[in-house]
Amino acid sequence: MKLACLDLEGVLVPEIWINVAELTGIDDLRLTTRDIPDYDELMTHRLQVLDKHDLKLSIIQSVIDDMGPLPGAREFLDWLRERYQLIILSDTFYEFGMPLMRQLGSPTLFCHNLEIKDDYIANYCLRQQDQKRKAVQAFHGLNYKVIAAGDSYNDTSMLNEADAGILFSPPQNVIDEFPQFPVTNNYEELKQAFLDADKRIDGEA
Repeated sequence: MKLACLDLEGVLVPEIWINVAELTGIDDLRLTTRDIPDYDELMTHRLQVLDKHDLKLSIIQSVIDDMGPLPGAREFLDWLRERYQLIILSDTFYEFGMPLMRQLGSPTLFCHNLEIKDDYIANYCLRQQDQKRKAVQAFHGLNYKVIAAGDSYNDTSMLNEADAGILFSPPQNVIDEFPQFPVTNNYEELKQAFLDADKRIDGEA
């Protein structure tokens, strides 16, 4: 049995923090894991920016409520679910991600939690350090083969751990640093990359 493990932001939905930056005009929130590989460094930066601008959780959630999946994402997930078990492995937070999951047909989401006080984000609580890679390790322990896809630095350990890793619409710096992964730029290419990976895993190619 094979599992499909996908990142969320940049693969199935737009980048949440970039959308927040555009709505609020706070350019310092545009940085993502495409720019800063160290997730703790990135989240510390974000919390400092939120505190500086007195930005409440409800404002961020209102941005998320107006977001939807990337065009074709729901159909792509339906295609995947006919062929694989599906898990979304994301470094977002349940307080952000669950409304988006409903729009994607409610796939299983593994991510993190926020500590909220009086409508402000006081801190973030990682479910586990390097949780994407460790999740794939755990699936291997259950005798699953894993095909994984992501777009950013924080996906690369997951892609390395998987039986096959695929980049989806990554920035050039990630392509340059991780040339071992095939690059796809739309869902039709990603479908073909999954099929190709499936054959390699089964020893047919």
